[in-house]
Amino acid sequence: MILSGTEIVVECLKREKVKVVFGIPGGAIMPLYDTIDKKASFTHILTKHEQGAVHAADGYARATGNVGVCIATSGPGATNLVTGLANAYLDSIPIVAFTGQVISPLIGTDAFQEVDIVGITIPITKNNYLVMDVKNLASTIKEAFYLAKTGRPGPVLIDLPKDVQFAKTDFHYPEKDRYSGYRPTLKGNLNQIKKAAKALQEAKRPIIYAGGGIINSNATRELKELVKKTNIPVTTTLMGLGSFPEDHPLSLGMLGMHGLYCANSAISEADLIIALGTRFDDRVTGNTKQFCPKAKFIHVDIDPAEISKNIKTSIPIVGDVKYVLAKLSQLVEPKEETEWMDKIIELKKKYPLQYQRDDQLRPQYIIEKLDELTKGEAIIVTDVGQHQMWAAQYYQYRYPRSFISSGGLGTMGFGLPAAIGAQIGCPGKKVVCIAGDGGFQMNIQELATAIINKLPIITIIMNNGYLGMVRQWQELFFEKRYASTCLDGSPDFARLVEVYGGKGIKVVTKADFDSALDEALSSKQFILLDCIIPPEENVFPMVSPGQAINKMLGVNES
Repeated sequence: MILSGTEIVVECLKREKVKVVFGIPGGAIMPLYDTIDKKASFTHILTKHEQGAVHAADGYARATGNVGVCIATSGPGATNLVTGLANAYLDSIPIVAFTGQVISPLIGTDAFQEVDIVGITIPITKNNYLVMDVKNLASTIKEAFYLAKTGRPGPVLIDLPKDVQFAKTDFHYPEKDRYSGYRPTLKGNLNQIKKAAKALQEAKRPIIYAGGGIINSNATRELKELVKKTNIPVTTTLMGLGSFPEDHPLSLGMLGMHGLYCANSAISEADLIIALGTRFDDRVTGNTKQFCPKAKFIHVDIDPAEISKNIKTSIPIVGDVKYVLAKLSQLVEPKEETEWMDKIIELKKKYPLQYQRDDQLRPQYIIEKLDELTKGEAIIVTDVGQHQMWAAQYYQYRYPRSFISSGGLGTMGFGLPAAIGAQIGCPGKKVVCIAGDGGFQMNIQELATAIINKLPIITIIMNNGYLGMVRQWQELFFEKRYASTCLDGSPDFARLVEVYGGKGIKVVTKADFDSALDEALSSKQFILLDCIIPPEENVFPMVSPGQAINKMLGVNES
């Protein structure tokens, strides 16, 4: 059948079973929006900023495991996607972004709202395309979705000149899913897996170090099966939260700069580390020369570029962690509890998370109460800052895709739009957005998107009047010179959300919070709790820059 470029886009999205798209129209993408309005089988969510659209697509992808889709016009519309694409790229999140472009003859002439978005996004996308011939459009879209969701997932961008959107051609959607030059290794080398099984069998103090790849590969069941058979304790990265249930006796919780001391201490004493779907980020390793000096490393990752990039690996295994774990579980012999387990139990008892428990409303109490009432059933979406770390530390994540946050890029303003995407993707789940008063204002306009679409998101603002994490570093490392971190002029968030049509509650005491949270959890509308917390509350424990991860500030024995 003969279709226009825009009709091809809409038909391809239907073939890819896309249910929702986030975006904002503009001049160069107007033809596509006209066709979406007339013929689309999916829902379009109009956000209030293009960065909101890409973060919403990101949150949707993380919550559902499906590819997130967003649309923007040319020029500033396209460049407003850049931060969100970089965010998705660093955290390995599958997104397909469509951008409008000026007509083909004007490309390169500095025409109105023309930018080279393909050139701009080369370092922060898995691949990108400028489609100059409508005959190539269907195959390009097919390839984009395949690339985004296979191997190490990531964002892909398709730039559409306006004349290509209008052009017509005979439509054929490719059936095959493989393209020359791109064949990610899935199963892993059997000999390497056998070596890993042998090393695991011989280890006296093994630790599993699980990252976001476990969640991306839907490998949580395989991980639990390996742990059940071997009794190896598990620590996770920030992106790996939820990959292993934190209420399990063998869970050590999160490791790293703001990880739990028991996790950092245990991994520093390990003789074997089984790193699964993780990239040895600097926020995990601290000083790499002092990271786990007694250990041999097994590293399983689908991206060969990550193997030995930051930490030298003894047994590298390139493959999908789901396949590799299943095979490893078959090959390894059952292991009983040992002296190592006694040591782990001792560390967990001796070094629990601690904070000042008094009459003040403290952020740690907020997260603990949220965990108590939701029992891990909620999807927790965070912005970036101190509140992000408190949410990582004090909420017990039992399920995959229950924690959504910006890891690698640390993007303030991520939380609210990502919560919108997560709630739309999982309408039956309770979605809670935890934000700071600084980051929340960076995409505050998406309050309108959430409320217009009647999304029952609970937003908890940890309001301390500062850019909290920056202030904490200034206190610890810059002699309390709080340069440009005091947030004078912030609005009354509870009143502001009511102007948008939602429900807002200002919370000052613990009793206020308890009643407000009860109301929020039973509410079916967007509700925001503006929680006033102590301005100089810090996130501990913490590894200072350049230190080994077992040298933590704020650690006390119980």
